[in-house]
Amino acid sequence: MSDRAPASIDATAELLAQHDYVADRQLATATFLALRLQRPLFLEGEPGTGKTEIAKVLAAGLGAELIRLQCYEGLDVNSAAYEWNYARQLLEIRLGEAAHLARDQLAADLFSERFLTARPLLRALQPHAVPPVLLIDELDRTDEPFEAYLLEVLSDFQISIPEWKTVVAQRPPTVIITSNRTREIHDAVKRRCIYHWVDYPNAAREFEIVRRKVPDAKVALSRQIVSFVQSLRQMDLYKLPGVAETIEWSRALLALDSVALDPETVNNTLGLLLKYQDDIAKVQGADAVRLLERIRAETAVTSDQ
Repeated sequence: MSDRAPASIDATAELLAQHDYVADRQLATATFLALRLQRPLFLEGEPGTGKTEIAKVLAAGLGAELIRLQCYEGLDVNSAAYEWNYARQLLEIRLGEAAHLARDQLAADLFSERFLTARPLLRALQPHAVPPVLLIDELDRTDEPFEAYLLEVLSDFQISIPEWKTVVAQRPPTVIITSNRTREIHDAVKRRCIYHWVDYPNAAREFEIVRRKVPDAKVALSRQIVSFVQSLRQMDLYKLPGVAETIEWSRALLALDSVALDPETVNNTLGLLLKYQDDIAKVQGADAVRLLERIRAETAVTSDQ
């Protein structure tokens, strides 16, 4: 555990808030326990709900290096953990032969640290002044064999390198694993982690997020933006907008000098919120107008109270 790790759930929430991450009580609790118990934190949820961001914020708050492993189909040990520098080894063999070194001496030296290229998993286990934050992002994009390989890392914070030795972390990294749930992650991985489902925020928390991330936007506009996005999430859309889209839309409207939502601006900027044409077509036009009328009425009542 980092020397700068928070001492309580409230302190954890405050550390996140200092870097503009607005966490609910459950997420703050899961994060605190992951730090205190030195267990990986497995965050699952829809894209754009802030799963990756929490790793970045923790690294900043703890004063630690962020080591990111971006997962993809076909990810293997050579890309994720370590790789031998075969070109350099071959050169060493030729130099050794020219110097008439004994084969046993040459072979023993070939598989040593100076020929080893450390990838994210191994780098996270190597000594650091402050234990790093290891982000294993979008694990659901990988294949199941890679999940099996991860078990040793997650259980014992070690990596076995057959040709050399087993590398064990002197001080375990803080591990954050994310999944967008495009497929189910094996129970063996989840059992080694503290699990938390990251849901879309309620209106009050999303409003606070927008105010922190886009402070120059007018308060009334921020309320309308949040109300509009919250309404979209109640519709039957193929892909609902996440918090990341709310923030991006807020910044775009600020760049357009908007002080309030209007049908034309909404129709022209829906591509920042919705990423499928069928969804955009469903919202554009009359539906957008009806949403705006209702939102204006709601925000007017709120302003009067």
